[in-house]
Amino acid sequence: MSGAKPNPVVRVLPSLTDVAFVLPAAFLFLVMQGARTMLGDGDTGWHVRTGEWILQNGRIPRADIFSYTMPGQPWFAWEWLWDLCFGWLHQRWGMAAVVAASLLVLCLTFALLFRLVRRKCGNDFLAIAVTALTAAGCSIHYLARPHLFSFLFIVVFYGILDRALEGRARGLWLLPVLMVLWTNLHGGFLAGLILTGAYAGGELATWLLDGDAERRPAALRRAGLYLATAAGCFAATFVNPYGYHLHQHIVEYLRDPQLWQTIQEFQPLTFQGPVGFFAEPMFVLALTAALWNVYRRRFVYSILVFGWGHGALMAARNLPIFVLVAAPAVAEMLEHLLYALQQAPVRGWVRQASARFTAIGEEFSLVDRIPRFHLASAVAAAMLVAAFYVPSSSFKLRAQYDPSRYPAKALSVLRAPESRRIFTHDEWGDYLIYNLYPLKKVFVDGRSDFYGASFGKKYQDVMGVKFDWEKDLSQYSVDTILLPVDESLAGALKQSPKWRVVYDDGMAIIFRSATPAPGQPLTVKEHQSNRVPSKDKRHPDITAARGSDQTRTQHPSTRS
Repeated sequence: MSGAKPNPVVRVLPSLTDVAFVLPAAFLFLVMQGARTMLGDGDTGWHVRTGEWILQNGRIPRADIFSYTMPGQPWFAWEWLWDLCFGWLHQRWGMAAVVAASLLVLCLTFALLFRLVRRKCGNDFLAIAVTALTAAGCSIHYLARPHLFSFLFIVVFYGILDRALEGRARGLWLLPVLMVLWTNLHGGFLAGLILTGAYAGGELATWLLDGDAERRPAALRRAGLYLATAAGCFAATFVNPYGYHLHQHIVEYLRDPQLWQTIQEFQPLTFQGPVGFFAEPMFVLALTAALWNVYRRRFVYSILVFGWGHGALMAARNLPIFVLVAAPAVAEMLEHLLYALQQAPVRGWVRQASARFTAIGEEFSLVDRIPRFHLASAVAAAMLVAAFYVPSSSFKLRAQYDPSRYPAKALSVLRAPESRRIFTHDEWGDYLIYNLYPLKKVFVDGRSDFYGASFGKKYQDVMGVKFDWEKDLSQYSVDTILLPVDESLAGALKQSPKWRVVYDDGMAIIFRSATPAPGQPLTVKEHQSNRVPSKDKRHPDITAARGSDQTRTQHPSTRS
């Protein structure tokens, strides 16, 4: 019976791998805000414009091209390959292509993760449940940014490294080749080195601590293979446009104390809010799995879980990596727990339920593991891409920045010649780069590694209305300030005779210097804006500005 040839129809039917493929899209559209979630970070804008700059100039930038505060200063565009690929997509098919391609990278990641988890766990139902929990834990970083490729490469590396642990080590040679790509796509390539090193460390621990004399020599041989692979991967990281200078830059960046104090994603993980609903059970399960593996003298998974668990607690940005590396160990532990329950001194119905669940899972696996063509995943991918281009009233399908979070209505005012040097916070700086570059340059944006701690402190002092904030603005000849209406700096500017309101739509407010730049007289409208405010405390030109930007709120080159 087991040797019977499966019905060819089965090969085209959906499988749990196809379910895993659509999991990120299901979370994105059913639980989250769809395309708006993917564009929930302004960094996507400057990444896309960087890629278009590379396409236009035929080279990788080595100096700043976006700011007026640090023009010409050395800049490491260390994710240039992502920028190039997605800038090309944007030029041809707009922001919808950027969002759709990013979502497909996520879908592929979780399809591969499910296959990896299923290798460690014989119960397919447990495997898909753990994969779903992992997809939910990663959802805090469902953003159209280069880091999504780090998720993908982590799963690929994990799968190849784990196969070597099972005796299939031929795939290890592929990792240095993949590392070249990873290094030029995203700075998260360090995770690949850590992952490979963890396997080497785990095998060395087995060699040192295992009492089984037959297992120790094999563990030492595997440790040597992993160490050689790690060395090859490390050498591969130098294949980048900046050579070893990239490594120096990353080390300096990560050692910057200002980074850990001011950037949100580097802050410690908090279990409050929706994230805790998924992260907390994963931490409990992962800790249990790590201890269970220590008991079984399988130190690789314990090192991975404890190491990345610590990293996630120290910085929230590491949570997705933690849940990705913990998933296989958690699924394997849960499967063994099911078998243990069937023999444990517990209530009869518990043993029966465990046995029944195990039997159903094994029976289902016989069919689900038949090789498929995965046409369902292909159809789902095509439908996802098409959904972003079909006219729809749903904001979840519109690949554009959320106008309730970004100053879309203010763009027409900012395009005016009077706005030469615009100050705004870094997130909106990213947004302005996407919509106004190269017409306008910014004070600051999301490239925290470029601006550094000293400039970052100066920017934070201005935003916090610290002593000499006006002097800092004057130093850079700022003539226009764009802020959320509830920002503390906005309140200070309203009280200052040096600034006047020229636009206020209830979400964003624009101030201009009361003193024009040399050689730039006040326009008639600006003369009018210096008069006594109207009854609603808004200047006469605000209404005009609000009406004028209803017809055009995006940069002409934007095709989203």
